[in-house]
Amino acid sequence: MLKDKIHQLSEKYKSEVIAVRRHLHANPELSFQETNTVAYVEEKLREFGITNIESKAKTGLVVIIEGKNPGKKVIALRGDMDALPIVEANDVPYKSTNPGVMHACGHDVHTSSLLGTARILNELKDEFEGTIKLLFQPGEEKIPGGASMMIKDKALQNPSPTAIIGQHVMPFIPVGKVGFRKGMYMASADELYLKVKGKGGHGAMPETIIDPILISAHILIALQQVVSRKANPKTPSVLSFGKVIAEGATNVIPNEVNIEGTFRTLNEVWRKEAHVHMVKIAKGIAEGMGGEVEFEIRSGYPFLKNNPELTQRAIDAAEIYLGKENVLDLDIWMAAEDFSYYAQEIDGCFYRLGTRNEAKGIVSSVHTPTFDIDEDALGISTGLMAFLALEELKHQ
Repeated sequence: MLKDKIHQLSEKYKSEVIAVRRHLHANPELSFQETNTVAYVEEKLREFGITNIESKAKTGLVVIIEGKNPGKKVIALRGDMDALPIVEANDVPYKSTNPGVMHACGHDVHTSSLLGTARILNELKDEFEGTIKLLFQPGEEKIPGGASMMIKDKALQNPSPTAIIGQHVMPFIPVGKVGFRKGMYMASADELYLKVKGKGGHGAMPETIIDPILISAHILIALQQVVSRKANPKTPSVLSFGKVIAEGATNVIPNEVNIEGTFRTLNEVWRKEAHVHMVKIAKGIAEGMGGEVEFEIRSGYPFLKNNPELTQRAIDAAEIYLGKENVLDLDIWMAAEDFSYYAQEIDGCFYRLGTRNEAKGIVSSVHTPTFDIDEDALGISTGLMAFLALEELKHQ
């Protein structure tokens, strides 16, 4: 059976995939700077005998693996390659050697897994009909998102896939298990930048100043009404501010305060309405207190919706490959993913790969300095994605 052959190949190449993952983890590169990473990926592909490779979006690749009757159907698989501006705190042999940069979101896992999947599919190309298109994508972590740039550079053309499948590590799911959700899954994400302006001065002379810190405090509190009083309670929404800079002192009031935050939701109409509410509230408060505010909203990724039919087929295939007990149902996740751009163009399925192992102390969340994975997940990730792709190729 093809499933058994995939299992055997994933086990055969597991140690090599782990070695690739560790190399990538030790040599992370930030979004849209993945020059060495993409060169390494191309080198490995050619080692596997895969030569149909095309550069896209400067630091991305599109790879074609053709089976028998290659024009019958085309399925795309995606892996992202960029790292985050985080100082790694793990004491491991493969710790980041690039100061201040870390694969803290598992993109080293996604890239190494897709390489392993490519190798498996290339060895089995005489046993399936259709074409697999692999997208090694840059810049998932940074607006405008590498996915949007890959699409603009015609990564979904020549040939055009009917569906795309992507996976992402999930440290809340035990290793050995995966998770799926049909329909609406992840939120849109917008970046908020506020510059609150007043008139600085001595903290002991409040009558002579227009305090931008006080104005900012009122704005931050009032903006929470956008979610609590403007949003439909049935529509998930998140408004958070993670950065407030006021360059004053105990007795020095600055001229301005800079604030940064994020707004996320699962409804595009409400998303636009919320933008209007936020700007109106902030400006009204600032002007009413004698100051002013510059409010910039950088629209990020749209919400991610998994095609229900494609995702159900993927669930069925995963249950065959891993066992029904190892396939979980997921809840809505308010993080964002630029895979959503692909899912707006063609049918998409974005699922989660379990990487947690409490016995080994591998419990940290993504985007933290101590994030790591149980590398047993790499034996699952490569074979599962290959099996999902080949099962989908059979579907008419």
